[in-house]
Amino acid sequence: MSTMAAGALFLLGIGLFVAVVMGTIYIATSRYKLAPSDKILVVYGNVKTGGAAACYHGGGRVVWPLIQHYAYLDLKPMTILINLEHALSLQNIRINVPSSFTIGISTEPSIMSNAAERLLGLKQPEIEDMAKEIIFGQLRLTVASLEIEQINSDREAFLRDVSLNVDTELHKIGLYLINVNIIDITDEADYIKSIGAKAAAIAIAAADVDRANARRDGETGEAIANKTRTVEVANNQAEAEKGVKRAEADRRIFINNQEALAVEGENIAAASIADHNADLAVKEAHALERAEVAKRMAQVNIQKAQYEMEGERLRAEEIAREEVAKQQIEISASAEASRVRLIAQGEADATLARYNAEAAGQQAVLEAKAAGYTLLVKSAGGDPKAAATLLMVEKIEALVARQTEAISNLKIDKITVWDSGNGGESGGSTANFISSLIKSLPPVHDVAAMAGVDLPDYLGTVKDE
Repeated sequence: MSTMAAGALFLLGIGLFVAVVMGTIYIATSRYKLAPSDKILVVYGNVKTGGAAACYHGGGRVVWPLIQHYAYLDLKPMTILINLEHALSLQNIRINVPSSFTIGISTEPSIMSNAAERLLGLKQPEIEDMAKEIIFGQLRLTVASLEIEQINSDREAFLRDVSLNVDTELHKIGLYLINVNIIDITDEADYIKSIGAKAAAIAIAAADVDRANARRDGETGEAIANKTRTVEVANNQAEAEKGVKRAEADRRIFINNQEALAVEGENIAAASIADHNADLAVKEAHALERAEVAKRMAQVNIQKAQYEMEGERLRAEEIAREEVAKQQIEISASAEASRVRLIAQGEADATLARYNAEAAGQQAVLEAKAAGYTLLVKSAGGDPKAAATLLMVEKIEALVARQTEAISNLKIDKITVWDSGNGGESGGSTANFISSLIKSLPPVHDVAAMAGVDLPDYLGTVKDE
């Protein structure tokens, strides 16, 4: 390979290296994504965290093209109104618990990963619907584990139980409970009102007894102090006792009425259980089905995204390999073309030099002959014919040698001569053959004459027959 080709390959390599470096810098700066304080940056695809995605809250991250992609999860709180109705308590009495729940996506690493796997790509109404189903289920479960007296008398404990159950389940999809507020608690049979009325009746009856006792004690003291009014005091005491008994009777009647109302409420509640069991079963089945469908759809979407990213990565690698192979072929072809051109140029230069040398040699021979002929003619007194005669004389010896050579190798003993029937006239047949053969050779003078040259007289003359 020539120095020029090597230099071209070196410059090409430098150019490719610079292009790769500049491309890497451009990609790194253009693909650097920040994670705002109110969002979570989710990078998915080919990540090194060991999971399907990597989550970042705060800071930033370079997202490589083709092999990685990114999205954001919003951390803004969401308030959900839950109007729970006809929820069964531990006593099988249905109650209503209207409430509001404030939830949000958690920034805890493990919970963030759950949110990336199950909530990425969902809109806020879809997230709220999913959370609402979970809250409804856990609120029903908490109500079913407590008696109405426990729910009504210790609402703080009820809130703790609700928060614990709901928060635990929300973590599974990447959410957490920020706040819960129970607006009111009522029941369809007015059992809670009956409890309040019963407590009020007991308090009123106790107050009446206390007042009667106080009145009796006062009147008894007055009777002891005033003996003269003993009969009157006795009468007063009798009236007081009647009042006490009347108050006690009234209290018992009221309590019995309230208990009857409570029993009637329980009976009504028990009767309505059968009516709502079917609705509850259907709703729970629908909720379970929707949750399972959402989970399966999220898994399918994640797997589909992973397959698409893997396909993009493989196609990018194949394109890169083909591009490198194409460049290698172009470089090899360019180098081969340069080599062929250099070889052809060298061969052409060598052929031209050989032809120039042959032409120069022939020209030198011709120039030397021309100079020699010029001197020969000059020495012959300027007579070209005489000069040609001299040249012919120089060749006489060669001509004679050629004629002699023509018959010198004949083997006479191998030649058979057929007698022509002349009776051996003028010698034998063989002698006649040799004589005829010699005569058949053209004389030197004839050869010279054919060349247009007259030989000098000292070489003899040809006798005309």
